[in-house]
Amino acid sequence: MKNSKIYPWIVVGLLWGVALLNYMDRQMLSTMKEAMQIDIVELQSAANFGHLMAVFLWIYGLMSPISGIIADRLSRKWLIVGSLFVWSSVTYLMGIANTFDQVFWLRAVMGISEALYIPAALSLIADYHVGKSRSLAIGIHMTGLYTGQAVGGFGATVAAAFSWHTTFHWFGIIGIAYAVVLMLFLRDKKSEVEMGRTQPLAHKENVFTSLKSLLTNVAFWVILLYFAAPSLPGWATKNWLPTLFAENLDLPMSQAGPISTITIAVSSFIGVIIGGTLSDKWVQKNLRGRVYTGAIGLGLTIPSLLLLGFGHNIVAVVGAGLLFGIGYGIFDTNNMPILCQFVSSKQRATAYGVMNMVGVFAGAFITNLLGQWGDSGNLGLGFAMLAIVVAIALCAQLYFLRPKTDNVE
Repeated sequence: MKNSKIYPWIVVGLLWGVALLNYMDRQMLSTMKEAMQIDIVELQSAANFGHLMAVFLWIYGLMSPISGIIADRLSRKWLIVGSLFVWSSVTYLMGIANTFDQVFWLRAVMGISEALYIPAALSLIADYHVGKSRSLAIGIHMTGLYTGQAVGGFGATVAAAFSWHTTFHWFGIIGIAYAVVLMLFLRDKKSEVEMGRTQPLAHKENVFTSLKSLLTNVAFWVILLYFAAPSLPGWATKNWLPTLFAENLDLPMSQAGPISTITIAVSSFIGVIIGGTLSDKWVQKNLRGRVYTGAIGLGLTIPSLLLLGFGHNIVAVVGAGLLFGIGYGIFDTNNMPILCQFVSSKQRATAYGVMNMVGVFAGAFITNLLGQWGDSGNLGLGFAMLAIVVAIALCAQLYFLRPKTDNVE
């Protein structure tokens, strides 16, 4: 079955479940803070809770390039299975933790284990899906991340019905069980040459040789800018959009939070499907089709950021949120496919790991900066100014990215 036409889509389905668990498990802590702080009093401090969020981001970001290097050299199946098992075990152990230090170190381990997943998963999907289905396949997988983020928001609801201990336990057990499912059904992708040999084949490049080749690739630096610039508004919407909705629309957070998160989640889902389908069809007629599709996505985020920043009625602000989600989804689903047009299959996980690190650090930077702007009453202006950064990245992308193939071997 692993060589059949349907198996590449089975891979997407299997990894969609992992993507959901990846984001769900990391989001649960933020939603269950109030329940946990009754038993772990240190969590009543905003500074201590910030330390828990920060340690995950810093370790996740620093580990991303390392995880990419590992994924380019080891079995991606077992890397994915292992990372899922570890972070699910951490989720289970969170339910046992009864001190702040225990939660802190478990959160650090989660940062390591979750960082191992994305580069391995996206490079595996890219290998299974070439040409006509690559962007759509990656886009469908990305909807698992969006769904996991939304489901993680219900952690507090489950905790209220049972307890935060039980919630962590059961979500951890689900992940561990799913790791067993992956062990049975997920397979690594073999190259055509490798499948014709009786012995393992693949020659793995020296790490430093591979990094030198990657870092001297001018197109990669353009892609890095193209990826990092939209990461700024991407993280801004994750962390500050509910606050912006509350301020600009004069709504209580109990209403602004659900409206903002549902708006972005639904529209991003629509965006990845549109972007994936359009890109896969366009690239058959024009090798720059993926670049143009990604550019359309980035272009849509520019007016949406201006509207988010300066809009003060519900039609303008919600409309801007929908437009941003669609544009960001179109952009998100084409990152790895565009990377495949310029970076060898031997270096894709490494390249995406570096991109992921830059994106996470950009997120940490903009979250802090917008916090300062928000304190001075300029949160909306901060969102609007991000449109300038995106416009610069868009121009660089269109000018420099001129692929000669859709799949560099």
